[in-house]
Amino acid sequence: MDMDDDLRRIAKQEERLRFKRFDQGAAWELGTRLKALAESRKAQIVIDIRLAREQAFFYAMPGTTTSNADWARRKRNTVEFFHRSSYGVGLAQPQGGEKALQRTGLPVRDYADQGGGFPLLVDGVGCVGAVAISGLPQRDDHMLVVEVIAQMCGVPLKDVRLP
Repeated sequence: MDMDDDLRRIAKQEERLRFKRFDQGAAWELGTRLKALAESRKAQIVIDIRLAREQAFFYAMPGTTTSNADWARRKRNTVEFFHRSSYGVGLAQPQGGEKALQRTGLPVRDYADQGGGFPLLVDGVGCVGAVAISGLPQRDDHMLVVEVIAQMCGVPLKDVRLP
């Protein structure tokens, strides 16, 4: 894995993966699609979706723990603060010797710069919410979310898949 390649591809994901609109119904669809894809791969994840900072969807698959729910919450908080994917925030080069969470002084108890959180972006509006999952290795968490959002936005996965 080349970190610079991943960062370039994540920037492309954040640019291209935009919904025409996103509401409670879209949150339900995103959550149920994530659940179905995880089940098809025999993965156990927690799914946390917020719209305008209000809970829109939450599901903890059998086999997950409260730790997974907490990781999803922390990743979601990171996305809501930065309006960027939690994986992109974590991979970003330190500025002045500090990573983004250190630089901003955000408490690690409530924020995590690990993969699995992604902004819910709407054309002409910007970030309206966040989705976060936890249960897989961070790069896999990130790609599971990207795969489903790409499907929903009509973007070919090959155009946004991590190398």
